[in-house]
Amino acid sequence: MNLQATLWETWEQAKSLGLAVAVHVIAAALIVLGTMDWKPFKPPQITGMTIEAVMVDTQAMIDRRDNALREAEQARQREEARQQRERELAAQRERERVAREEAAAEEAERQRIEAERQRQAELRLEQLRERQERERQEELERQQAELDKIREQRAEVERQRKLEEERLKQLAAKREAEEAAQRQAAAEAEMQRQMAAEQAARRQGQMADLRGQYIGAIQAQVTNNWLRPSTARAGLRCRLRVVQIPGGEIISAGIVGACNGDEATRRSVVAAVERAGALPYRGFEDVFEREIEFTFTYDGD
Repeated sequence: MNLQATLWETWEQAKSLGLAVAVHVIAAALIVLGTMDWKPFKPPQITGMTIEAVMVDTQAMIDRRDNALREAEQARQREEARQQRERELAAQRERERVAREEAAAEEAERQRIEAERQRQAELRLEQLRERQERERQEELERQQAELDKIREQRAEVERQRKLEEERLKQLAAKREAEEAAQRQAAAEAEMQRQMAAEQAARRQGQMADLRGQYIGAIQAQVTNNWLRPSTARAGLRCRLRVVQIPGGEIISAGIVGACNGDEATRRSVVAAVERAGALPYRGFEDVFEREIEFTFTYDGD
């Protein structure tokens, strides 16, 4: 744009210069034409009429020259005025062009700024949309993660519940089995206890019978060895204690407790025990006692 303006201004100046040169050339030509009929200067003749004619011709020539100069000056001035007007018009057109270019540049800059603002606005809008979309996607992912976590927790709770149910079933089965075993053991123990009690009872009965037999055998042996004194009376009751060793051999014997016999009767009873030498043993091993007490009785013949 600046190069074009420079070329245009150069062209206008050249055209103006050409016109000025042409005007001066025309003016010079008119002067030359105006002086072509000049004649060589001759000494004036001293005549009144001749001097007047020469003076008239010279004045006319000067007038024509002055007119030509004025016209040339006027033409020059008109040309200069025209050139000035053209320059002013060119300057005006240049100013208008520059103003248009500046306006166009300003408009282009405004449009560029507006386009940039629009682009920035669209970019911000796009970034906002992208951020919102990203946030929405992140929120969806977070919600999905929470749902997955809840499902996992529920699955874990369900698995734990089933495990607990299975454990409870196993505990119940184990407890039932233990209770059944305990009941069975209790029943067996009760049966064993009953059997043992029965056996103990039988044993006790047997032992009691055997002890009774044992005491009876001792009493019979002592009675058979007793030499009844004359002072002995029916209804005699003397409590005896005998110390023996396994096999029935007597170590010592004596009366303990009450004895309703006299001294001779008492000695005779103790002597009857000692005379036996040994108490019954074979067959009575289970009821053998190292110290045994029994009551010697005599109810008369």
